[in-house]
Amino acid sequence: MRIVKAKEKQASKIVDMSIRAFETDVNVGGAKGDCPPGFDSAKWHEQMAQEGHLYVAMIGDDLVGAAIIFPDEKSQSVYIGRIFIDSLYHRKGYGTRLMECIEKVFPWAIEFNLDTPCWNKRTNAFYKGLGYRIIKTEDELNFYRKKVSHTV
Repeated sequence: MRIVKAKEKQASKIVDMSIRAFETDVNVGGAKGDCPPGFDSAKWHEQMAQEGHLYVAMIGDDLVGAAIIFPDEKSQSVYIGRIFIDSLYHRKGYGTRLMECIEKVFPWAIEFNLDTPCWNKRTNAFYKGLGYRIIKTEDELNFYRKKVSHTV
């Protein structure tokens, strides 16, 4: 798997994947329609692409997922605003591979931060399994951090 910055013209395909991915949250504790802001908006995804925050996960020529990433080189931290794998590709290890790719794309980062709803059993278990630790819980969200040391 590799990740690359998304192009605006990919927004509609990314939105289709996002809808399929987040609609599965009802299976892990979410209420129908309890999805992140902009998850179904091509305009929102286009804006994220324009700003350089939208990345796509590719297996060969196949688009399998995406991430919204906010790197801050000055503080050596990366905020992962969102990741998702198309539900057509769930349970194949692609989410783990996507997170590994994110860490490799930002070799200068010493910490990665993200948040996820407290009710989402799948994502909470996923992030804990990747070494992320809860640093606080607020407004029904668990905030996670992972400290890393890159060896050359």
